[in-house]
Amino acid sequence: MNDTKEKAVLDSAAATAEEQLLSSNDNSIITKSHYGDNINQVVSSSCQSALETFTVSELLDMSFKPKIPVVDGIINPGTYIFAGAPKVGKSFLMLQFAYHIAKGIPLWNYPVRQGSVLYLALEDDYSRLQQRVARMFGEEGNENLHLATKSKTIKDGLIEEMTNFAQKYLDARLIIIDTLKRVREYDDAPISYASDYDIMKPLKDFSDQTGISIIIVHHTRKMAADDICETISGTNGLFGAVDGALILHKSKRTDTEAILNVIGRDQQELELTLEMESETCIWNKVKSETELFPVKPDPILVEISQFITIENPCWEGTASELIEAVPNIQYLIKPNTLVRKLNIHRSGLYKDFGILYEPLQRSSERKIFRLSLTFDDSSNPSYD
Repeated sequence: MNDTKEKAVLDSAAATAEEQLLSSNDNSIITKSHYGDNINQVVSSSCQSALETFTVSELLDMSFKPKIPVVDGIINPGTYIFAGAPKVGKSFLMLQFAYHIAKGIPLWNYPVRQGSVLYLALEDDYSRLQQRVARMFGEEGNENLHLATKSKTIKDGLIEEMTNFAQKYLDARLIIIDTLKRVREYDDAPISYASDYDIMKPLKDFSDQTGISIIIVHHTRKMAADDICETISGTNGLFGAVDGALILHKSKRTDTEAILNVIGRDQQELELTLEMESETCIWNKVKSETELFPVKPDPILVEISQFITIENPCWEGTASELIEAVPNIQYLIKPNTLVRKLNIHRSGLYKDFGILYEPLQRSSERKIFRLSLTFDDSSNPSYD
C-alpha cells in the first residue's frame, strides 16, 4: 500500500472512531483534534474503562452488609408487589404486617425484625384507619407504625418523601404503598413492559440503597393463568422489576379462606392458607402447603458460634489467628478460604448466631476482621 492510500485508510478509521465517541452517552466531546494520531488508542481505552468487572476471586474476597429478613421466609430486604382482587382483604393484611413488624411480634410464628414502618394508605382516610386499627388491635398505641393518607407520585417526589422518612427513623424496616395506582402517573403512551418496568425501578433502587423493604399493593386481573405471577394486573414488567410478590386469592369471593402465595428471589416459595376472623378482620394461618425447610448449619460457623459467646463476646485478628484460637476448625479450612466463607455467610452468621463479622482496615501484610456478639434490648440480633 502506498503512502496516499495508507493515509486515507488511517483517516477513515479515525473518523469512524470519532463518530462512535461523539454518539456515545458520555457528556464529554472527544474529537480527533484532541488526540491526533492516537485516537484509536483513545477509543480502545475509553471502551475498556466503561465496563467495570470483577473476577470470581475478587468477588469472593468482597464482604457485603448482612441482609436480614423483615419477616422470616416472607419479606426480605427488597421490593415486593402484593396483588389481589378488589375487596379481598389486602389492606387488612398489610396493616397486620405493619403492626407486627412495628411491635416486633412474630407473624403466624414467623419471626420478624422490629422497626419503624410507614404505611401509605392512599385509598383511605384517617377516620377509616382509626376504626380499622381499633377493630384489629384494640386501643393500645404503637409508636413505630406511621400512617399517611396522601403522598406524592413516583415521578413527583415520592422517593424524596420516603428518603426523608428513612433519615428521620433510622430503624425503618418497611414501607407499604397502598396502592400502586395512587402513586403512578399515566401519560398518553400505551402501557408496555418497558413502562411498567421503569415505574418500579425508582422504588427498587431506593430499597437496594437503603435496605428498607417496600411492598406495593396492586390488583390481580380477572382472567385465570397457569402461572400465578401472570395474574398480576399489567405486563410482566411489574414483576420483572421487583424482588418478589405476594398474591392473595380466593376460589370464591364469599369464602372466608384465601391462599397467599409468596414468590421471591433468594427465598423459598410458600403457599399459605389464611382465614379472616369476622369480628377483628385479622388473617390467621390455617395451614401451609409448603413450609420453610431448615438449612443445615455450616459446621465451621457452628464452631465459631461456640467460640464467640457471652463470656467471649468479641474477637479481633486474622484468619490464621482465628484458626489457632478455634482448634476444631484447623483441619477443616485454610486461612484464605476461611475469609471467603465468612464473606459469603456474613448474613447467615448474623441471623442464625447473632455474630457480626466486620472486615477492618487491611494492610498488605495482615487482613484483620472482628467477630462480635450483638443483641438489642429484645434479645434479637441487631445490625444498624
